Amino acid sequence: MSIKRALVSVSDKTGIVEFCRELSQLGVEIISTGGTKNLLAQEGVPVIGISDVTGFPEIMDGRVKTLHPAVHSGLLAVRDNEEHTRQMQELGLDYIDLVVVNLYPFQETIAKPGVAYEDAIENIDIGGPTMLRSAAKNHAFVSVVVDSSDYGKVIEEVRESSDTTLNTRKKLAAKVFRHTAAYDALIADYLAKQTGDPLPERYTVTYEKIQDLRYGENPHQAAAFYRAPLAPAGTLTTAEQLHGKELSYNNINDANAALQIVKEFNEPAVVAVKHMNPCGVGVGTTIAEAYNKAYSADPVSIFGGIVAANRVIDAETAQPLSEIFLEIVLAPDFTPEALEILTKKKNIRLLKMGELTSAEGRAAAHVVTSIEGGMVVQESDVHSLGESDLKVVTKRQPTEDELKQLLFGWKVVKHVKSNAIVLAADDMTVGVGAGQMNRVGSAKIALEQAGDKAQGAILASDAFFPMGDTVELAAKHGIKAIIQPGGSIKDEESIRAADEAGIAMIFTGVRHFKH
Repeated sequence: MSIKRALVSVSDKTGIVEFCRELSQLGVEIISTGGTKNLLAQEGVPVIGISDVTGFPEIMDGRVKTLHPAVHSGLLAVRDNEEHTRQMQELGLDYIDLVVVNLYPFQETIAKPGVAYEDAIENIDIGGPTMLRSAAKNHAFVSVVVDSSDYGKVIEEVRESSDTTLNTRKKLAAKVFRHTAAYDALIADYLAKQTGDPLPERYTVTYEKIQDLRYGENPHQAAAFYRAPLAPAGTLTTAEQLHGKELSYNNINDANAALQIVKEFNEPAVVAVKHMNPCGVGVGTTIAEAYNKAYSADPVSIFGGIVAANRVIDAETAQPLSEIFLEIVLAPDFTPEALEILTKKKNIRLLKMGELTSAEGRAAAHVVTSIEGGMVVQESDVHSLGESDLKVVTKRQPTEDELKQLLFGWKVVKHVKSNAIVLAADDMTVGVGAGQMNRVGSAKIALEQAGDKAQGAILASDAFFPMGDTVELAAKHGIKAIIQPGGSIKDEESIRAADEAGIAMIFTGVRHFKH
């Protein structure tokens, strides 16, 4: 067999003129529609209009042009089926051997700020996916191209043997079905949101590969990095890597954890993360001061960690950053002087994030977690606590500074693996207890890490105290104020222990479990 007729209709016209010119020179007849046909004709490529094939005009502003038996018979006919061949001959129909189609720019349309619903709907392609699916289904005989990066491979094979190989056609068909599935998933997601049904009976998502990763959590696990089609700015998927070797699977997860914490703060803030948990968080009047506090919080654990800042990294901050081993530094940007300092370290990864939107300004997105045999979906935890949400349940009110530290600690504990306890003082963490099987166990770890710094510090807990033992332990180490959700049947036991120790305690009514 050989490719004799091609149907070409593309929205993205990258490389299409050169591709069709080569096909024509190889003796392939080009059929086309609308703007594609006009472009090819202007460029001197011999082209036949779709109406000359169907005997029917393009109507309804181009909505109906390829949805015709003369097109789909030529695509779907099984070439070695005698009955199909007889019907084609009786009806005077010709085969179509190659389809080159890409679709209306639905994704680009809905990405525009304030796009009208009617514009989005108008950019749902109907004829394109239908032709693609017909050709892909019949890939035993028909070649189908949806990606301009495949033009070269097709031309090479047609030049060599007048046709593509079956293996190539299989690969092209598989790409088509991935493409149309992603296209439909994006439409389904858009319409679900428009109709107020974000968690419908069928949850369809699609992602675009950014890169293959060397491996996953461990060297024996394969992995890749994907981006959501409409990923917002200020996320890892849109970051620009300025320096260093490529990101690993663990780098990406740790960097994302650091990024989510640093977005909690409007004032200059720096977060250091190891294994998805913060080991040091600090805020200050400058980003250099914030980094010094984050480093001082745990100068041991920060080694080999990820550091995130919510302000431009300057030379004053870059110098101490360069003095220890760090996997990644991510920030809105870096000054030229800071880059000169940090790029002297060969392996450090520097990520330019662009402007970061604080948690207060972000809408909840969906978080998808895979489990064996399925997945669970939830809204992201973007809840922000205001002073009006706080309920003081003890006899002693927190001081102004204690209240400031309590709100700081609450922002951090929200991002620590449960059971989570955070101690804070002087606008920095002084102890973090994460992921223990009981809450008092996490408190012991945080208090041991803090040592003498626990005196006068505050304690934040991501969930309520099931009994008064955590408060009693905190009192022994000099904790002066506590913030927790409340809601335990033994709240009174914890309140009584706090009153006896002179500790101020606040209930938030909000839990921040993180698994």
